[in-house]
Amino acid sequence: MVHRVLRVVVRTTWIALSAVVLVAAGVAWTTYQEVDAGIRRSTAIPPDAPRSASGTTVLVMGLTTRRDLDGGTPPEEVLDALHAGDVDRGGYNANTLILLHLSPGGGAKALSLPRDNGAELLGIPGGPQRGKVKEAYGRAKEAVERTLSTTLSPAEQEWRGREAGRRAQVQTVSALLDVPVDHLVEVSMVGFHHLAEALGGVDVCLNRATADPYSGADFPAGPQHLTPAQSLAFVRQRHGLPNGDLDRTRRQQAFLSALVHRLKTEGPAALGRVAEVAKHNVVLSEGWDVLASAQGTSGVTFSTLPLVPDDVPDPRPVLRAAAAATLHPAGGPSGPGSAPSPVPCVD
Repeated sequence: MVHRVLRVVVRTTWIALSAVVLVAAGVAWTTYQEVDAGIRRSTAIPPDAPRSASGTTVLVMGLTTRRDLDGGTPPEEVLDALHAGDVDRGGYNANTLILLHLSPGGGAKALSLPRDNGAELLGIPGGPQRGKVKEAYGRAKEAVERTLSTTLSPAEQEWRGREAGRRAQVQTVSALLDVPVDHLVEVSMVGFHHLAEALGGVDVCLNRATADPYSGADFPAGPQHLTPAQSLAFVRQRHGLPNGDLDRTRRQQAFLSALVHRLKTEGPAALGRVAEVAKHNVVLSEGWDVLASAQGTSGVTFSTLPLVPDDVPDPRPVLRAAAAATLHPAGGPSGPGSAPSPVPCVD
């Protein structure tokens, strides 16, 4: 039973994986409690926020920032490994957005929301703004930080700014898709690097050779093992791929499947290295019992929502219809999802 508890969460995102995957591998309950207690907790989703009528819906956010949770600059060797420019490049965009729904029947669905969809950005001081859905976090953070007292420590200013960003990103995605968000998880680019480093990389498979100087990707075709630095390049690459950002989304999904396969194969020996990374790089919702939410989950299916063209005045009808068709199919509540191949081949 313990091996099934968190299967869907860990397949869906490296963030939730970092926080709770110890349980999935059969590590002692006391170890899970120790890790869970060390995770940063966010109050960005208030108690009176709209909730899912059935099951649990989680917004997973992967940030572009190279900074740590206190706003600190990572060591130069880490920045070099990221192959992503200086510490302030990229700002605080939420470039990875995955909506994970855990159903009471044991099924789970993960919807990747392309970052460049247009949206009304909510939760930003001064009123709603128009922009790309990924931008809500950074715009809200910047606006709130301009109002903060300079007597606050840099770490406190960073946390309050990020809390504003989390609130804005949750409100924006929820309104765009017309789906309540019960909980959130967050990790930054540098956090992902540390997780991949702790695991020593993972195995992936490519349909064809590809290279991209922007992300640092340079891979042959076929199955291969990625180093930590290559892992980040793999999930960041979009230049040189047939479908650009959509192919990058599928790479993220493939990487997560491969990562979980690796963790399940190696068991506690690999997971012990993840625990400390989670404490310093992962943020979860305050009061969220991840274990209880995932109890009984037996599989997950991945889907990618459309990227609506910029010339469409209102992308909400298209995105909402696609989200509803996936989360609430005509046949009624879903049962357990089918597990993807542990190492699927992608572009």
